[in-house]
Amino acid sequence: MSNVINKSRRTALGLIAGSATLPILATPAIAQSVIEWRMVTSWPKNLPGPGITAQRLVDRIQSLSDGRLNIKLFAAGEIVPGLGAFDAVANGVAQMAHTAPLFWAGKFPAAPVFTAAPFGLTPIEHITWVNHGGGQALWDKLYEPAGIKPFMAGNTGYQMGGWYKKPLTGLNNLKGLKIRMPGLGGAVLTKLGALPVSLPPSEIFTSLKTGVIDATEFLGPFSDSAMGFHKAAKFYYSPGFHEPNGTGEALISKSAFEALPKDLQQIVETACASENVFSLGESEWNNAASLKNLVENEGVELKEYPLEILNAAKKSTIEVMQELSDKDALTAKIVASYQNAAKHLDLWSKISIKAFLSARG
Repeated sequence: MSNVINKSRRTALGLIAGSATLPILATPAIAQSVIEWRMVTSWPKNLPGPGITAQRLVDRIQSLSDGRLNIKLFAAGEIVPGLGAFDAVANGVAQMAHTAPLFWAGKFPAAPVFTAAPFGLTPIEHITWVNHGGGQALWDKLYEPAGIKPFMAGNTGYQMGGWYKKPLTGLNNLKGLKIRMPGLGGAVLTKLGALPVSLPPSEIFTSLKTGVIDATEFLGPFSDSAMGFHKAAKFYYSPGFHEPNGTGEALISKSAFEALPKDLQQIVETACASENVFSLGESEWNNAASLKNLVENEGVELKEYPLEILNAAKKSTIEVMQELSDKDALTAKIVASYQNAAKHLDLWSKISIKAFLSARG
């Protein structure tokens, strides 16, 4: 009899102990509330390249966080204009943005360097500088006054030189030419006599088609063909000396980011890094396919910039980068870091990339 009683007592205690553990296991799942963010972008919705990247970044964070961080994406113009993305995050209109540093030269002179500099770092070199050469710390410091934390979060790879309605034979063709080219590349072309203008992506095609501008650059064939530039201009130039890289950025409100649990902070950072690498491969693959289609089916003529223009642009780049350095102490530090990275990587890039491609043919 005592054995039956003891067995019943052990069973009851086991049930009590088991039930006591249930709230401990269940409570975190119940207590975890969904955090809602808004993300604005500088791109038309689902634009091949950066628009797709922006959506995929949101999806990655949603999936990795198991829905705990829900981010609603707003394309350019849905809440703010494309070039209003930075201010939207700084002013609390959105907690996050997907855009590109080259748009913020008016706020921070050194910002375009974090996308690209003329005759500067290639995509892999740029990633190396930001992650391993001190670039990220300087980027953080640059945006700190606005309360914004930046991450690399997309890369469209090597850029093309641009779309022109008429062929270029020399420097004279650039005199008075109205070309959409923001950032440091625009500053270089200004010195060559061109008239660069800065337009958000959504306005470029119409401006080119109607003659508001005579030429434009944007990204590579993948995104450019989706924008329809070949319907307004047929001469497609390389190399993209003005932007040999295409780093996009995720801008995140520091206060919103720091309010996240540590694991969600890591998820956001990891999603940005993952998308940065994934999108670079995506762009390279699709740029190749799109370029072939443009040439074979759309009547686009591939052209190389005349050496006279390239040599003059390289000389002007030295002046532009020096003038940029003279802006303020932090800008000078960023330019020096970027240029030191280029020097540090130069021999290895020549021995690895350049020598191999030459050997491969």
